[in-house]
Amino acid sequence: MLSVIDRYILRSLLFNYLVALGAMLSLYVVLDMFVNMDEFTELGYPLTTVAGNIISYYWPNLFLYFAELSGVITLFACMATIARMRKLNEMTAVLASGVSLFRIARPVLVFGVVTTGLSIVDTEWLIPAVAHKLARDHDDADGKRAYEVLFLRDRGGALLSAGQFHPTRQDLERLLVLTRDETGAVVETLEADRAVWEPPNAVRPEGRWRLERGRLTSRARSDTAGIGPRDNQQISYPAYYESDLSPEAIQLRQSEGWIRFLSLKELGRLKERAGPNLVAVIQTMHARRTAPVVSLVLLLLGLPFFLDRSPGSILSDAGKSMIACGLCYVVTFVAQSVRPESASALPSWIPILVFGTVAVVLIDRIRT
Repeated sequence: MLSVIDRYILRSLLFNYLVALGAMLSLYVVLDMFVNMDEFTELGYPLTTVAGNIISYYWPNLFLYFAELSGVITLFACMATIARMRKLNEMTAVLASGVSLFRIARPVLVFGVVTTGLSIVDTEWLIPAVAHKLARDHDDADGKRAYEVLFLRDRGGALLSAGQFHPTRQDLERLLVLTRDETGAVVETLEADRAVWEPPNAVRPEGRWRLERGRLTSRARSDTAGIGPRDNQQISYPAYYESDLSPEAIQLRQSEGWIRFLSLKELGRLKERAGPNLVAVIQTMHARRTAPVVSLVLLLLGLPFFLDRSPGSILSDAGKSMIACGLCYVVTFVAQSVRPESASALPSWIPILVFGTVAVVLIDRIRT
């Protein structure tokens, strides 16, 4: 059952959170648009088309921006709420009634846990759903540009290439698929003038590419030759190619940092394939698991600077909080950007171990 003080604090938290959410996301969009506006206008589209491309590009990116700023938004909302209570002497009235500072902090921490849950929903469900849109460049916001596809890894270690890929038409021109054995030698070559994507349905749970003038060349190696192995070729003409690379997946793979757009479930499947980017996949999984903990550590690190029963300068406390939380944010960014040769969880956990300890010490020093 929520008390009066709980409802009051939660209302203030929600208001400050919405203000911070709108302000920070808007600032992020405006700065990015200011830097890249020429990318939207360089093709000479009419103003209405440019505006539509800008909206088409930024609305899915809002989910990505939220994932990057979620912890900071929550921290700002919580600190602004407590600072306002101190400025209006509401904290003094609450303490005079015999209420502990930890009792005031309880709804703040609950709110932080809830907003951290929102960031988990964002990274695990919302971002993966629009991941292929996040891979677009600023000058291809409408997704109409055709481009070359080179050696994308498919199921079974196959490599898919195409002379032209049309995202809007969902087709490939001059398709080439190289299937390799366990030694890396090419054992099958699939060629087609054109391939059109057929999405999965109730009858067929997996998608496939419908081939036009498809030609499959299989090579069976024989050891009966005198000097070296002889290739025995078998040629067939398949109508379809079963593939894990849907048009959305191909769009996603064109982005340099496409791994970070995947959910933990998708990262786990990618890890099982043990591809060349295995270390990056494992590091991304560690960073994803520690991100909610880092958000809570940020909150616990900033809260003690404002939970003070003695009068003091709010600006001074805000400055100290910004220095401590800013240092934690920077260290987290650097630690998650490190890509060691071996997959290790330590870089992702260093900020939690260091600043979590500092937060515990600061909380223990609070005089209630």
